[in-house]
Amino acid sequence: MLALTNIFLRRGRKLLIERASFQIHAGQRMGVIGANGCGKSSLFAMLMGELEPDDGELALDPKDEIAHVAQESPHGSGSAVDYVMDGDRELREVQSAIAEGEAAKETPDLHLLYERMEAIDGFTAESRASRLLHGLGFAADEYRKPVKEFSGGWRMRLNLARALMCRSDILLLDEPTNHLDLPAILWLERWLKRYEGILLLVSHDRDFLDQVCTRIAHIENGAISLFTGNYSQFETLRAEQLAQQQALYARQQKQIKHIQSYVDRFRYKASKARQAQSRLKMLERMQQIAPAHVDSPFRFHFIEPQKQPQHLLRLSDAAVGYGDDVVLDNIELNLSAGDRIGLLGVNGAGKSTLVKALSTGSTLLKGERVLSKDTKIGYFAQHQLELLRPEHSPIDHLRDFAPDDREQDHRNYLGRFGFSGERIFEPVAPFSGGEKARLVLALMIRQAPNLLLLDEPTNHLDLEMRQALSVALVEYTGALIVISHDRHLLRSVCDELLIVHDGIVDRFNRSLDDYPTWLEEQEKASDQATAKWKERPPKNVNKKQQRQEQAQRRERLKPLYDKVREVERKLASNRSRLTELETLLADESIYSDPNRKDELAELFKEQVAARSAIESLEWEWLEASEILEQAT
Repeated sequence: MLALTNIFLRRGRKLLIERASFQIHAGQRMGVIGANGCGKSSLFAMLMGELEPDDGELALDPKDEIAHVAQESPHGSGSAVDYVMDGDRELREVQSAIAEGEAAKETPDLHLLYERMEAIDGFTAESRASRLLHGLGFAADEYRKPVKEFSGGWRMRLNLARALMCRSDILLLDEPTNHLDLPAILWLERWLKRYEGILLLVSHDRDFLDQVCTRIAHIENGAISLFTGNYSQFETLRAEQLAQQQALYARQQKQIKHIQSYVDRFRYKASKARQAQSRLKMLERMQQIAPAHVDSPFRFHFIEPQKQPQHLLRLSDAAVGYGDDVVLDNIELNLSAGDRIGLLGVNGAGKSTLVKALSTGSTLLKGERVLSKDTKIGYFAQHQLELLRPEHSPIDHLRDFAPDDREQDHRNYLGRFGFSGERIFEPVAPFSGGEKARLVLALMIRQAPNLLLLDEPTNHLDLEMRQALSVALVEYTGALIVISHDRHLLRSVCDELLIVHDGIVDRFNRSLDDYPTWLEEQEKASDQATAKWKERPPKNVNKKQQRQEQAQRRERLKPLYDKVREVERKLASNRSRLTELETLLADESIYSDPNRKDELAELFKEQVAARSAIESLEWEWLEASEILEQAT
């Protein structure tokens, strides 16, 4: 159990948390939410012992193992799987003690260490670490790859896998989905639902919170309020609370009326029935959500485009990629007024490459890109945060786009994105990622585009800003393409989904909720396809040429077959010996006879070696089999 009683927590002069009290037990999964700067990260730091509460009592069993995701990017020449296994501290301690005992030939306590190794599932540790890597999107041939060779985003995935590897009693996760694509997020949801300890989770992904959390802790004005249920249930309860506050009631009704006007507009003026119905459902959902966000500091809308051409942009017979590397081919894509498209696909499938081709044509390798003369593109991508001039302030950046506006107009406009007071005159260099993302969005919106290309626009944004963006995009009258792992955003603003996979762009004729099922079907189909030995000889083929090709194929595949058979032979031998050893160790007399201590220690040592060899050979067999299947 974890308990806070009358906790006060300060950072400098600022009182973040005041008189906070709650308990949380094993098996409960609590989402910790609140505006940026409210104290979520400081609360985690206190639980990890990095901060002391200023007053109150924190009841935490010192024996409890606390796991969290390191924020520093890892480096080093060790393999990915070894780095993940380091997350199990006791495993490494027992392994080290066994190695020292074997090297010093000190046998009396070795059998106790072997028993502890068994108790903590140490013999399956590498297999468990590999499963974590697989779930988070790493390919099998990357498990042995040095950590230093991975990019920054993948290194942060390694940090997450390492935290999950820890056999923890308390797991603290602060924005764990930031560097994940949607398939990895879906896998993480399933993993966390099976977690048996205490989970505290900070996330700005409402669907993720809905799927994982059983309780919500809302930090606001120094107080922590607890709600039973997931995030959507919290919104409903919070809306009811806010509705009872007379000071907010008028604003609440105005917001509902504003949203209802868009419900009516889409109901009577939408030309396509399917799009109209999907938009109506989302707007009705927004009407339920709106009261919970009535006191949000963010309120903005997209400026109405000056022109709305029917045909905006077309890619015909296109291939996109980099240099000689074709990422996607045979692309036929027409963007017309009113199109609202979401792009699905795993990281690396080519979604961003496609959007870059649409935006500037920079990744177009062949084919035709036709842009209407009246098309005005608004493009948002994470790298654009780096294009902000560090020494310039938000108002300096805005003046570049709207030099004729009055300063008060600039102040009012930036205020809708959370920039107020002297903050609008401060250099952006020290701004947080969320603040920079808000500023880039503000600058893009000020240009009044009629086609939006949004590549992960919600990264770094908190829940309130994400909700404000969703509302603004629903109201937006232009066309848009969105890449996002935020399912709520995709569900809110998109009428059509495209799937980017296997080098092509295809229509996804299912709902977003069917995407996990589609992923499972694809994986199963891939496994079935690779499990079969091809091939039925094609008709009308020269028999002599066919025999020659088959002979060449056998010659090429022989070393791969031999490798698989050799590993299988070693596996059978080691499994047989392990069975013999376990039979010998089951004999109780060996433990009571003091003259057989050396023999017992030797048997334990051989048992560990056999299990380790089997585990290594199983992975060697998997890798060899994958290589063989790919070659065939």
